[in-house]
Amino acid sequence: MTISEMFGQSAVLALLGMGVVFCFLAILIVCVTVTGKLIHALGLDKENPPKTATAAASGRQEPVVAAISAAVKAYRGE
Repeated sequence: MTISEMFGQSAVLALLGMGVVFCFLAILIVCVTVTGKLIHALGLDKENPPKTATAAASGRQEPVVAAISAAVKAYRGE
């Protein structure tokens, strides 16, 4: 096998590899776009956090913060 034949085979292999990668990326872009449109059409992209859960969570944290503050003050000797 001569060097020119080896260069020809390497060029074909390189073009074939780049073509496969290009096709894969094109399919990936189409799939992501279709999935995004489907999620948007179904309304799954809207975030509606329940207000009662956040209020309850913040109410439960106040005694914990007070206890931690008291522990830090006691540790520091203030």
